[in-house]
Order: sequence, then structure tokens, then C-alpha cells
Amino acid sequence: MPTKVENWKDEVYGNEIRDHLMEFAEQGWESIPEDEQDAWFERFKWWGLYHQRSGQESYFMMRIGTPNGVIEPGQLEVIAEVADEYARGPAENPEFGDAYCDWTTRQSIQLHWIKLEDIPEIFDKLESVGLGTQQACGDSWRNIVGCPVAGKDKHEHIDAWPVAEELHETFKGNDEYSNLPRKWKVAVTGCDQGCGQGDINDLAYEPATKEVDGEEQLGFNVRVGGGLSRKEPRFSRSLDVWVPPEQAADIGAGMSALFREYGDRDDRFNARIKFLVDEWGTEKMRDVLQEEFVDFELPSAGENMRESYTYNAGGDEHGDHVGVHEQPDGNYYVGLNVLVGRMGVDDVYELADLADEYGSGEVRLTQRQNVIVTDVEEDRLDAFLDEPLLENYEPDPHPFMRGSIACTGTEFCSLSIVETKNRQVRYARWLKDNVDVPDGVEDFHIHLSGCTASCAQPQIADISLRGMKTRKDGEPVEALDIGLGGGLGENPHFADWVEMRVPADEVPGYIENLLATFEDEREEGQTFREFIAEREEEELQELAEAEETDYEDPYMHNTKMTWYPYVEDDDMQSSPAPTDGEGQPLQPADD
Repeated sequence: MPTKVENWKDEVYGNEIRDHLMEFAEQGWESIPEDEQDAWFERFKWWGLYHQRSGQESYFMMRIGTPNGVIEPGQLEVIAEVADEYARGPAENPEFGDAYCDWTTRQSIQLHWIKLEDIPEIFDKLESVGLGTQQACGDSWRNIVGCPVAGKDKHEHIDAWPVAEELHETFKGNDEYSNLPRKWKVAVTGCDQGCGQGDINDLAYEPATKEVDGEEQLGFNVRVGGGLSRKEPRFSRSLDVWVPPEQAADIGAGMSALFREYGDRDDRFNARIKFLVDEWGTEKMRDVLQEEFVDFELPSAGENMRESYTYNAGGDEHGDHVGVHEQPDGNYYVGLNVLVGRMGVDDVYELADLADEYGSGEVRLTQRQNVIVTDVEEDRLDAFLDEPLLENYEPDPHPFMRGSIACTGTEFCSLSIVETKNRQVRYARWLKDNVDVPDGVEDFHIHLSGCTASCAQPQIADISLRGMKTRKDGEPVEALDIGLGGGLGENPHFADWVEMRVPADEVPGYIENLLATFEDEREEGQTFREFIAEREEEELQELAEAEETDYEDPYMHNTKMTWYPYVEDDDMQSSPAPTDGEGQPLQPADD
């Protein structure tokens, strides 16, 4: 039988949700019947809205889609205005203040504390500059990811931006593909780094050459069935199909229609296409695609460029795009490191101004939660690098700062088990101040995900952290599972989980001890990933011990059971939620 979510979607889904959303916004939070809230919250996701966690009733996270991470001139200032005016809640984050933007691992933007009543005005502001939230969440095509400097990169074989843009324009709001069994994540890569991360997407286009009518042509090999979540990670697998750029949208239509028709609608856990690939195999999937969903002959795969992939490969790389890089036109793009992907609203305004002053006004987002200012002329480069904003968002950051990624955590997310953003900031700063970076290591990735949903992509990090709970000194405390040696590149590998339920305040000591062992026992020139790969599971578990240090973690209590992790009076009863359109607490109905 179809799941309850499928039944909700059968009643109302896709573009028509907007009319209902606007009615609720006009009438206010209380107009959503309590017994229908779960259904409407599920539907609202299609328009980029997630209801926040328990204790924060009436507030939403809003996700703004920016295909391939491209924020066009004039758009970033509007994003800052929306965050400034509408994304301030009843509590303040001690690290980031009360208004900020989160840059995500899918090159999009998240805002928090959004009130239902403000959504019409927010939509008007965003849409006035060509931005939107449509299908940023929900069971449909999600934000398309790819090389964040597509079209401006000396390392690309083919400019993938026109392909990503066509996919975005073809499938956003397209009723034929608006109701899929689950989310549909697509990556388009044209460069030699592989920074589109096609290995962990449902559908991936990767650069490849193919002889066509006696001539070598550049296009894309197609891969399917990648994904990380729910302790069921899969790398995408070759479909044995090559496609020229002009037919990429046809393959996208065919594959997502195949998923629409054959994906599992009876079990949401099993509804991702990675499980269908497991069941069918790629040969059957290719046959069904050919026979039922495309009207042209599918060419076999061409010669791929995967042997040159350096992105997150475990050694020195330029694939994260942090730093100063020359563009093919002689201008420069500058990648700025944003620790855990969160930037206060005043800094977002400043970034927009600097992009206008020194570049073309365009800003791009990466899958490492960082930002890039493009089109800086060479004679303006030094002045840009001297701007005060770059002291906090460095183009040449310390490795522990450069490699830190964190998901939303219990601050707002109902799935998360532990606090993440502020904790990873503290981890990075403590490691920078107290731990020697092993010789020759310039890139070192530590990803902290608050649960098994893997929004921080922990399985592809040097050190993977995943939220758990444990007991310490007889008290329940927040804890983390620890994995080692994940990464992408030519030969991708998921992290090996070697330590379970380590109290969160002992994790920095574990990392310190681990890196000391690595420095002592590594072979000359050996990368951390190579060091981990050559050891069996038992050896990995003996590499280091967790221990307390002078690092102090203020979030050891069960932050999932508080209405907001950072306030002094943090039990659920002290929450002001739900609130009205002005942010004032609503009185109980019987008062």
C-alpha cells in the first residue's frame, strides 16, 4: 500500500501547493488544522520550506535554490535583505548572532526562523531578481549541483553550466516530474577535478569523449544511484551511456520518468533510486530507459576523465576552489573559506558589495559550504585581498578551518541528535591552536553530521563525525561516531567507522592522538587516506584513544530535548513558540 506521504501527495502536490500556502499565510499559523499539520508540512517542502523542530512551532527553514551554486549579480543583496528582515527569531546564536545565511553542501542557501505570514513578501522579493524556493526540497528534482566555477575554470574539459542551467529550466515546476517517489539529486561535472561529486548523486553527468561519425566529441558519461543517507551509502554506477550536451535534458527526463514509474512508493526508506539500481542492476536499467523512456539510440559510454579527478581525493588538491585562481579570460576568481558554511547577515551584505566593487557582482557557492567571488581583474586583486572581510573568510585558511563542514544540527533540525555548527567551530579553532598539522598536509577534511541523514557528507571526509548519545560519569551526554579515510577522486572510498559513541568533549583529544600516530607511522609522502586504506579494521581501532583535554564543550547536555540549545532557560516549556505573524507568543486556545 502507498505510504501516508504518497496519499497526501495524491490529494495536493506540486505547483498547486502554492495557492494553499498563500491562503495559510494570509490567515496565519493557527489556520492550519492541527490534525493536518504533518500533511501540509510535507507538502510545503516542495516550495522549499521545512517546519523546524519541536519547541519551535510556527517557524520554518527556507531553502533557496541556486543551480550549480550560481548567484547572479544583484541576487546576493536581496538574499541578505530577506535574511535581515525575515530570518530573525526569538533566540540568538552565541556564535553567529540572530540573522545569518547558511551555504549548504548542495550549493544552495538556507534561512531560519521564517514565519508563515511573511512568505508572500519573501517570495515577491526573491522572484523579483529571479530567485525562488520551488523544489528546493520535496520529492522532485532538487537543486542541481556541479563545478562551482563552470565556465570560468582553466581545468574544465567542457563548460557544464549551460547543461546545468537547461536542466534547471526544464524540470523546475514541470508537472510531469513534480511528484517522484523521493528526492532526485543531479550533478553535472565538466572539469578534471570531479568537483560536481557525481559519485554521491542519483544522476550524474561526467565529462567523457566519444567518437561520433569519425570525430572525437566531448560530452558526458551517465552514472546513476549514488547517495549517502541512512547508513546505506552507495557510489553511483555507470549506466554505460554517453550523451552529447544537447541531449542531456532528454536523459534527465527519461531517467527521472523511469524513477517516477518504477521507484518504490510503498516504503519511503526504500524509495531512492540507489535501491532500484541494487535490485535491477545497471544493464536492466539501461534497457528499460532505452525501451520505454527515450526515442533515440543510446550510445555506449565514452572514454571518461575520472583518472584525473582530484576533488576530495585525500592529497593536495585545488578542487575545493578556496584561494586565488586565474580564469581563462585573464581575470581571477577568489574562493573564501566560510567556517561550517554560516555567514552573518552583515557579512553577507559586505560580500555582495565587494563582489560588485571588485568583480562582476556574481558570487558562487561550493559543495564545501564556501563562497567564490568571480571576475576580479588582476589590477584589483591585491586591493580585494586586503579587504577586512577576508580576514574572517580567508582565501588561504588553516587546514583545520578549511576542511570543517557541519550540518544544521539540533539548533533547528528535528532529525539531528546533537549540536553541530557551534561545536565544529570550536573543534576547528581548538585543533588549529593545539594540534600540529602533519608535514605536507594542506587539506584535511572533518565533517560533522548530526544524524545518519548525512547532510554534512561525513562518509567522504578524512575524519567523519556522526551524532549519537552515550553516558559519561553516569550522565547522558552527546557523543559522536568516528569514521576515517573517506574521500572521492579517481577511486572513491567511504569512511570506515572505527569508534562508536565517543563523548563529544573527547573527540578533539582523539583527533590529536590520531594525527600524532599518523605522523609517527606514515611512510614518506604518504597521505592520510593512503595511511588509513592500508590498514585492517582492527588496526584502525587501535590507532588512537579518545581522551579529555583542555577543550571544553558547552553542549554536552541533550540539546535535542531543549527548545533551543543556546538559551539559558532551555526546557520546552520556556519556548515562546508558536508565535503569530509579529513573532508574539500565541495564547492557548482556552485562555
